[in-house]
Amino acid sequence: MSASRNIIFLLFCSFFCFSNVYAQDKMNNKKIEKSLKKVTQELDGESGNWQVLYNDFPLFILTDESSNRMRIFTPILEEVELKVGQMKRMLEANFHSALDAKYSLYEGFVIGIYTHPLKELDETQMVNAMQQVVNLSKNFGTSYTSTDMQFGHSAQNASQKKLKKS
Repeated sequence: MSASRNIIFLLFCSFFCFSNVYAQDKMNNKKIEKSLKKVTQELDGESGNWQVLYNDFPLFILTDESSNRMRIFTPILEEVELKVGQMKRMLEANFHSALDAKYSLYEGFVIGIYTHPLKELDETQMVNAMQQVVNLSKNFGTSYTSTDMQFGHSAQNASQKKLKKS
C-alpha cells in the first residue's frame, strides 16, 4: 500500500474504533434508571417517565429516546403565588445565576428545569443537573442560583455596587 492509503486506512480504523466506543457509552433509558437507583432515595415510574426523591426534593425525569432529549424538573410554587418582581428575577437568573438549569412555567407552576440531549449525557452530568434543579428550588426568592458560580454580573448586583459606593 502507498503511504497515502496507509494514512487513510489508519484514519478510517481510528474513526471506526472511536465511534464504536462512543456509541457504547451513549445514555439511554436503561442507563438512566440504573443511575437513578444509585443516587435517589425513592424511584417510581416507568422507563422514560420517573418520579424520584433526591436530597428530599421531588424530581421528575422525562426522556424521549427517539428525539434524543431529556428533562429533569421540580415544581417550586404555583404561578398565581408569584410576587411582583419575581418573574423578572427568574428571567435575570436564567441569564446570570441559574446556569444549566433554568426557571420556567409549566401548567400553572413555576418549575426548575434542566434539559439536555439524552445520548450525550453522562451520569456525572445527570447528578449535577439534579442538584442544580434542587438548588434553583431552594434558592427561589433569595439568590435564584443553581450553583455557587455566576456567569457575568446581573444588573441588580451592579446597581447594589453603585449604591455602596455612594
